[in-house]
Amino acid sequence: MDAKGAGVPLTWLTCYDFSFARALNSTELDLILVGDSGGMVSLGYSDTTPVTMNEMIHLSGAVRRGAPDKFIVGDMPKGSYEASNQDAINNAMRFIKETGCDAIKLEGGLRMASRVQAIVDSGIPVIGHIGLTPQSATAQGGYRVIGRGADESAQLMRDAESLQSAGAFGVLLEALPPSLSMKITSSFNFLVFGIGAGSHVDGQLLILYDLLGLYPNFRPKFAKCFVPQVSQIFSKSLPGSQELPDFGRNTRADGLYEITRLAVELFISETKSGLFPDENYSYKDN
Repeated sequence: MDAKGAGVPLTWLTCYDFSFARALNSTELDLILVGDSGGMVSLGYSDTTPVTMNEMIHLSGAVRRGAPDKFIVGDMPKGSYEASNQDAINNAMRFIKETGCDAIKLEGGLRMASRVQAIVDSGIPVIGHIGLTPQSATAQGGYRVIGRGADESAQLMRDAESLQSAGAFGVLLEALPPSLSMKITSSFNFLVFGIGAGSHVDGQLLILYDLLGLYPNFRPKFAKCFVPQVSQIFSKSLPGSQELPDFGRNTRADGLYEITRLAVELFISETKSGLFPDENYSYKDN
């Protein structure tokens, strides 16, 4: 996963269950995140606050069984790492031992650097998460773009530096102005991923349910639904009505699994070619 400076962005999607994980496993996707957003998308919570370690273990184990060939990152839920380094190590170790995840992700920069270093020192790879951090969005003034002002921009640079120094192998930037994301990406040696952070990063993350248009509650500016672009391709791949039953039984390419695969492959292609995200799916600097 040595993509820093390679010029071809990595592709990363969230997933929360076995069946969608199987679809992702059949694509050229680079990474899967079992995000605590699964608490909203799959479990019906209004935000990520109630999500527990047990629920994340349950979701992550299902994804690992569905995608045995992918690099999977487990998302540490709120309350599982903030109290102490030992809590952080214990819960990160649960992720690795009980689910087979390859790495964990946690929110926070400078204030969580000691937690990151403790987990890394225990032998577990870590990705940080700064910018808009949903677990603490209320304290940040709600869901908004982070880093447009000089003070917030400077703090994010300090956050990124502290995470790299603590041993994180990457950081996720959420809802940042593109110019700031580009500055962070060029200033540090670890991998910089973005979700709503513009195109000048080392990799792009999207929530699979947004990519498929399966989460109707809201859709942020950066979330592109790829289904309209592949619907015609899917329709043309189907045989006539008389052949359709046997086609479906023999290929399983007659429904949502195939639409998912096509949409994900398009996301991968557009990301790696630089078509996504364009200005329609990026925030403005000001």
